[in-house]
Amino acid sequence: MPIMKLSYNFPILAVVAAGLFTTSCVRETQDETNSKPVSEQSTPTLGESGFVYTADERGKSVSIIDLSTGKVQTVPVRISPHNVQVSQDGKLLFVVGMVGDDMSGDHSNMAGGTKMERGRLLIFDTGTMDVRSAIDIEVGREPAHVIVDKESKLAYVTNGEDSTVSVVDMGQKKVVAEIPIGVKPHGLRMSPDGREIYVATTSDNSVSVIDVVQAKEVARISVGKAPAQVAFTPDGKRAYVTSTVDNTVAIIDTTQRKSIVTVAVGRKPIQVYATPDGRFVYAANEGSAENPDNTATVIDVATNKVVTTVVTGKGAHGVVISNDGTRAFIANSADGTVSVIDTTTHKVTRTIKVGEGSGGITFRIAK
Repeated sequence: MPIMKLSYNFPILAVVAAGLFTTSCVRETQDETNSKPVSEQSTPTLGESGFVYTADERGKSVSIIDLSTGKVQTVPVRISPHNVQVSQDGKLLFVVGMVGDDMSGDHSNMAGGTKMERGRLLIFDTGTMDVRSAIDIEVGREPAHVIVDKESKLAYVTNGEDSTVSVVDMGQKKVVAEIPIGVKPHGLRMSPDGREIYVATTSDNSVSVIDVVQAKEVARISVGKAPAQVAFTPDGKRAYVTSTVDNTVAIIDTTQRKSIVTVAVGRKPIQVYATPDGRFVYAANEGSAENPDNTATVIDVATNKVVTTVVTGKGAHGVVISNDGTRAFIANSADGTVSVIDTTTHKVTRTIKVGEGSGGITFRIAK
């Protein structure tokens, strides 16, 4: 397959979002495993700590859960955020989405789509979550997901309508390159060694492999129909890719760069994430807008078999796992909730109300 050249034909302007947002607000919510409002709790709940962030696409907000108290802060933003990602040092929160109509959290027809205006990447200081000082960078059309390298020097955004990945230089606070890849890219992850980025391209039924140093696509791997997201095992030897049409997860041998086996999961799986010990992979099964699924499938990495299926909230979309591997968090887009799962028992221990249409999700340790 010919390798497409890196294009620099998109002059992008980065601006500070002063005055472009409404004031953030704190909404009291009820942790559904407790009988009193979270605002009354003064001690840690269930011994948990850390913070979970969700992209509330229909609510045009970002929710921040303080796991030690169960309190939820909701920050309104001027975009319909589809995905969020915390930097590895925990200092920055990256939020990506469109200024106009949201993507509705429905991936029933991911291979389709209509023309859309260019999207935005917002970058917050997690210490303040001040919308007035958030960095606002224009990216491509129909941006879906964002990742950032370990040093927080470069961020990468998939642009579904442009079939590109935007490369954002954090020092210059602007897009410095556009990498052409497969048609209609969605989710992406960087390999543990930082050398490659795997991108699920929904209309190509494949994964585009980007060489980070060369900043170009170097391979494509065939997977199931309309893939949505990618996850790597911690050793980087395997990658897992959800197929929203086939209701499967493809397992890729990253050395051979080919799919070696598929695992049947729930209806329309979206995001997928591996535990830090490399034992399990969680896939969130969203279903359709008309008939949402409410499960997360747990795959055993050693056997490539399903261990169990966890009942979550409706429209299970996003999944992330705590740094210590003890908890998995599922963002439920239809319910506007987050299910907290004990990864030892694979049982839901808490359900926390967040913003409307919660889909993208990320975790930050408490410092």
